Amino acid sequence: MAKNEINRYSELAHFLRNRRERLTPKQAGLPEAGRRRTPGLRRGEVAMLAGVSLEWYTYLEQGRSIHVSTEVLEGLAIALQLDAAERKHMFLLAHRQPPPEQSRAQSKVSAVLQRFLDSQGLSPACAMDARMNIVAWNEASCILNGDLNKMSEQQRNLLWYTFTNDDFRKLKGTEWEEHARRTVAQFRADYARYGDDPWWGEQVRDLSGISEEFRAYWEQHDVLDYTQAHKIMQHPVVGELAFDYISFQPQDKPDLKISIHIPLDDGVTKEKIRKFLEERN
Repeated sequence: MAKNEINRYSELAHFLRNRRERLTPKQAGLPEAGRRRTPGLRRGEVAMLAGVSLEWYTYLEQGRSIHVSTEVLEGLAIALQLDAAERKHMFLLAHRQPPPEQSRAQSKVSAVLQRFLDSQGLSPACAMDARMNIVAWNEASCILNGDLNKMSEQQRNLLWYTFTNDDFRKLKGTEWEEHARRTVAQFRADYARYGDDPWWGEQVRDLSGISEEFRAYWEQHDVLDYTQAHKIMQHPVVGELAFDYISFQPQDKPDLKISIHIPLDDGVTKEKIRKFLEERN
């Protein structure tokens, strides 16, 4: 170990002891039997909750130089009720790299984020969770995605409504195939990122069973990390729309992706969107 390099095993041991001592038996769902000499849980209780032997867990708290599997670390994260930042810290100490990413379905966003989407005005904007569910949007986004307010949560999944929503296919017109291929490529990239989550495989299986197009695109194994581009769309009602597209993840919500279509200053796209929204209301 280099002179100024931290002792990761000692740091991990200190972190585990600290978090164990912070957690009460009641918080962990364990009976509080008799007085305890030290605060928090006992080593044996943490080992039991994490599904490891007492001897193995003791080695970790002693700072021994041993390899800890991802499964053991995940068990400890659950047993010690670590939040996202604490889980990441533990993995960095044990593995020198962040933990595997987890995809979570998210049904709502904060009021601040919703205000941000609404503030985009004539720029269609929406937020998607890690599973490609559209969970928030502004009114302008309906010109590109249809009336999201009338769709169920399942129907607002980008992958599913791309291949199963006939109205959306008509809305995309000649742009549908390019959009579909791009969406599958994005899903394929995330599929590798969240491979331990069975939800992803279930979607591939179910969609492959009902859509020959999805099955064909999936077999091509294209991958795409899509952040910004220039888009020309042919809307069936208002005609051609031109956008710059950008997407990003909020620093405090890395499981969300914000997508914004910014109308080009072509003198017509903004007016078409404004007129569409006026007539819609």
